[in-house]
Amino acid sequence: MPRNKLDNLNCSIANALDLIGEWWTLLILREAFFGSRRFEDFQQHLGIARNILTTRLRKLCDSGVLERVPVREGARRHEYRLTQMGRDLLPTLIALTQWGDRWLHTRSGAPVKFVERASGEPIANVTVQTRDGRALEPRDLAMVPGPGATEETIERLRLMQSAFKQRNGQ
Repeated sequence: MPRNKLDNLNCSIANALDLIGEWWTLLILREAFFGSRRFEDFQQHLGIARNILTTRLRKLCDSGVLERVPVREGARRHEYRLTQMGRDLLPTLIALTQWGDRWLHTRSGAPVKFVERASGEPIANVTVQTRDGRALEPRDLAMVPGPGATEETIERLRLMQSAFKQRNGQ
């Protein structure tokens, strides 16, 4: 029996949201990128209840986004470090931050700016690009079945492409 309605979707976004879509989880990841490693640091910076933090950290560790390692060999205390899987979320978190800065912090301005450490220059906005670096808009993209597509997904994409061609007189 499925846990929730997202389990039945053949969709990478649904799978990602199942893992990191809860808002406390995204804030824990933000703190990990800001350098928090110990349970107490996450709790202090977020004001999160211990039981919720414990549950979220466990899920992130069990899924491979964070790893729990002893502070030093033989120590009882542990810290949480981003794995490669976790570090690969950086563009997603920066894109979400830049979107929030643009659309939600219009009066007060960005609470945090990302700059390149070496130069101090602001980083570019996260964009969708071609392999050669040209920016793409939604109208420039098409979705095609990937190797993990189910028959339902293949049919849905076929119908979407057909509707697109009809709208555009093709």
